Amino acid sequence: MYINCKGRLIDLNTPKVMGILNCTPDSFFDGGNYSSENDLLAQVEKMLTDGATFIDIGAYSSKPNAAFVTEEEETARIVPVVELVLKHFPDTLISIDTFRAKVAEASLNSGAAIINDISAGVLDDKMLAVVGKHRVPYIMMHMRGNPQTMVKLTDYDDIIHDMLFYFSQRIAAAKTQGIDDIIIDPGFGFAKTLDQNYEVMGKLELFSQITCLPLLSGISRKSMIYKLLGTSAREALNGTTVLNTISLMKGAKILRVHDVKEAAEAVKIFEKI
Repeated sequence: MYINCKGRLIDLNTPKVMGILNCTPDSFFDGGNYSSENDLLAQVEKMLTDGATFIDIGAYSSKPNAAFVTEEEETARIVPVVELVLKHFPDTLISIDTFRAKVAEASLNSGAAIINDISAGVLDDKMLAVVGKHRVPYIMMHMRGNPQTMVKLTDYDDIIHDMLFYFSQRIAAAKTQGIDDIIIDPGFGFAKTLDQNYEVMGKLELFSQITCLPLLSGISRKSMIYKLLGTSAREALNGTTVLNTISLMKGAKILRVHDVKEAAEAVKIFEKI
């Protein structure tokens, strides 16, 4: 199981870690932490040293009820960061966390290697064409509505069945645009209640088994952990590692995390077993 990133074949038979770099002031966990170029570069260097294969850069918080950001502002936030990272770490495989085609296009033109779209092309009908044109891997996530409305859209007849049907439609749409490398993200925390998140985690293996595509698990420090445990995002690293390990056991090929070192250690132990 391989994906092609800027001419480099990445072997996902060994799970990989994707480090999160939020360039937003309102991210639920690390918003505003990287206010200078030095802080940002230090964090990228730390994640790469700790074992990240990919760096996922986002400039629009997708937490529930997140503030709206214009396309122009999102692009102005993200493109300079892509250019800065590649200037100092030219071999970095950068993923762009955006649901907007114009932001994706500008980022890919600046050297990004992957598009990570929380809406699977639903929120911008030009996204799939942009990804197909650039021939880059595409992470498609399950979500209903948008960050401002998703918390109210949690009624499902059968959440696993409904999500698999959603992915079948979005995969077919992506393939019509020539997108070859598709990665599935169940979207933990997006249009799902606490119980629904754990139902999806319990049946996570079905998504890769039925779609025959690599699976990304993104549960890092999310509320499904700290609300269950009665703590906070700051105290959710242990719970994150537990769910990362369960994700690996259920077939996840990419862990998207804030804490790269701990995730890379989980992968190493999992691989040894």
